[in-house]
Formats: sequence, structure tokens, C-alpha cells
Amino acid sequence: MSTTMTPTREELGLPTFKPHHAISPGEIAIGVIIGRTSEFFDFFVYAIASVLVFPKLFFPFVDPLTGTLYSFAIFALAFIARPFGSLFFMALDRAYGRGVKLTIALFGLGGSTAAIAFLPTYETMGNTAIWLLAIFRIAQGFALGGTWDGLASLLALNAPENRRGWWAMVPQLGAPFGLIVASALFAYMIAVLPAADFLEWGWRYPFFVALAINVVALFARLRIVVTEEFQTLFESRDLQPVSVMGTVSKEGRTVLIGAFAPLASFAMFHMVTVFPLSWVFLFTREAPTRFLLIEVLAAVFGLVAVLFSGRLADRYGRRTLLGTCAVGIAVFSGFAPQLLDAGTAGELTFMIGGFILLGLSFGQSSGVVASAFATDHRYTGSALTSDLAWLFGAGFAPLAALLLSTHFGLIASGGYLLSGALATLLALWLNKELASR
Repeated sequence: MSTTMTPTREELGLPTFKPHHAISPGEIAIGVIIGRTSEFFDFFVYAIASVLVFPKLFFPFVDPLTGTLYSFAIFALAFIARPFGSLFFMALDRAYGRGVKLTIALFGLGGSTAAIAFLPTYETMGNTAIWLLAIFRIAQGFALGGTWDGLASLLALNAPENRRGWWAMVPQLGAPFGLIVASALFAYMIAVLPAADFLEWGWRYPFFVALAINVVALFARLRIVVTEEFQTLFESRDLQPVSVMGTVSKEGRTVLIGAFAPLASFAMFHMVTVFPLSWVFLFTREAPTRFLLIEVLAAVFGLVAVLFSGRLADRYGRRTLLGTCAVGIAVFSGFAPQLLDAGTAGELTFMIGGFILLGLSFGQSSGVVASAFATDHRYTGSALTSDLAWLFGAGFAPLAALLLSTHFGLIASGGYLLSGALATLLALWLNKELASR
């Protein structure tokens, strides 16, 4: 009787699981950066089109300013839908696991973005085209609520104690990376195509690219999230989905403070990205390509500032850095918006100065309150906090800033920034008081 031996995984050339392999923060950081870059690229592709394309193609029956305001109103719908997406996908996560949730959410996000590229215009379908645009924008926000993978929280918990600030800024690098790619792509399409061709089909190309980037990001994140090692690490750190209502009932105060703590950063976010593009496009003779390239340059400064925020936070503390930046944003709000009417030099000063402030504050905006959550509520609580912070701080920022500026002058848009800075300072003070108790 012969005995057959089963070949080992090594003999078959298959990878083997190493149960004692220590997972480094660097491994987590790769998945975090790729994931966040894809999300922000989708965000900025839509934002840029909201200024350059949608007013002409979906609201041609009103003047350009009113069309842009309508476009910004639809832009805000995603931020309203995002918390509802979190509710749905958290339930999906509990029932079927993080891998299933991420797959559905990222295909939903990429599919909704790509679907916008196929939309007919108002000239073709009338009001139906506007409704379709709004539906796909809501679908984007709903799907974005499911892209929370817990890697950012895992990164913060797994980082060395004396370098928590450095690793906390890693997820925020996705914003400048996403803006650089989106702005450069639109600038290229506008530069190489006649205006008629760009409005006919050229603007649609970046929306197709968004789907491809989301697919790449999905596999990059699944490669990390669904491995046995990471599943064990998520469980050991209590980073598991729990009931949203249970989290709100037990951690509601922390969620609320966490949502308001980064308002200065998130209000600033749109004041140096979407709003200035709309102002320059509507009220100056400057070509959009030129200002998009200014955004790319300013975003590079913002990228460096995000990196630098990690060093400053580890040296002086995240709360101190956020509070100092909030004061800086309050000062910036008092004079800087008027620089947009001061020609090229003024625009460069506004954009570069604004992005440096944004990078320093945004780089640490996600971690200052998360540590206050009980460990079993940190995963769900952090997702809710992020959703609400974007809704309160950023969702209506372009619409509010443009409305205020057109009625009361550019200085009035600084009032929106100032309110965000004051909300951040108040939330940081409350958080400190609660922690001391």
C-alpha cells in the first residue's frame, strides 16, 4: 500500500501566513494613502466640474452665477447622504465583513462617478438631466459613507507613542494628492481641446479615470484589510463595527465635539479649493487652465505642510497645533479673501498661504478627539465623526462663500471661515475640559 504525501504550500509556490509577523505602521500607511487619494480624486473631479462644466450643461437657462449656485447646491447633497451611507454600510460590515462592505462601497463610488460621464445634458433631456445629476451625486455620498475601513484608526493605535502625530497625518496626504491629479488632468484636457470639444466630451474623461483609480484602490485596500493578520489586529484593537445608535447613545457627546473640532480645517478646505476657482472663473478674465495650475502648485505646498504638521504635533501636541492653526485661520479670514481680486500675485499669495495653513491644520484634524472614544466604539464613532465634520464644515462651504461674496463682497466669505475657526476653538476647549474631569 503506497503512501502519498500532500505537497506543502512552499512546494506549490503559494504564499504562507506568518502568524508572528509584526505589522508595521508603514504597511498600513500604504493602504491608507492609496484609499484616501482615490476618494479625494473623485471628490475634486466632481468639484471642478461643478464650476467649469455643470452650470453650462445642466443650468443653461439661468445666468452663470445662478447656475454655479445651483451646481453647488447639488454638490452639497453628497455630504448630506454620507451619514446615511455609514448607517447602511456599518450594518453590512457587521453582517458580512469589512471586505464585502468595501467592495460594494468602492464599486458604488466609482460606478456613480463614472455614470456622471454618461449623463445627457439639459439640452437633450431637460429637467431629467438635472435630476439624474442629483441622484448620482447622492449615490456618491452614500457610497463614500461605506469606504471607512478603520485603517486610519489602526494606524494611530499601532504607531509609536512619540510619533502619533506623524502617523496621524498620513491619511490626510490623500487630499493634496487627489487635488494635484484632478486639477492637472482638467488643466490638460482644457489646454489640448477646443472649448466645444471639452464641453462635448472632454470633461467626461476624468470621471472615467475615477472608476479606474477606485478599482486599483479597492484591491490595494482589500490586500491589507482581509488578511488574517489584519483581521486579528482589528479584533485585538477592538476596531469592530458596532451599532450606530448604541454608539450615539453612549458616545454622542464625543461624536459631537469631534465633529466640530476640525471645522476650521474643513471650512478652509473648500475656501482654497472649490470657492476660489468659482470666483476667478465667474468674475475675472483669467483662463481656467492657469488657475488650475496655480491650485496644483499651492497643493504641493499643502502637501509639505501636512507632512510638517506631524512633526509639530509630536513636539507640541495635536490640540495645541489645531488651536494655533484655528487662530491663524481666523486672522486669515479677515483679509485674505480679498487677495483673489488682486491679480496673479494676490491669487498666488492667497492660495499658497491658504494651503500652508490648511495643510498644518488638516494634517491633524482627524485624530485629536478619536482617542476619547471607548475602544469598542472607536471604529464606528470615528466614521460618524468624520461624516458630520464634513457635513457641518465643508458641505455647504462653496455655496455659502459664493453667496456671501456676491452679495456683500469677498470680505464676507471670510465670515464663514471665522465661524469655523471659532467652532474649532470652542470644541477643543470643551474636549480639554471633559478630559480633565
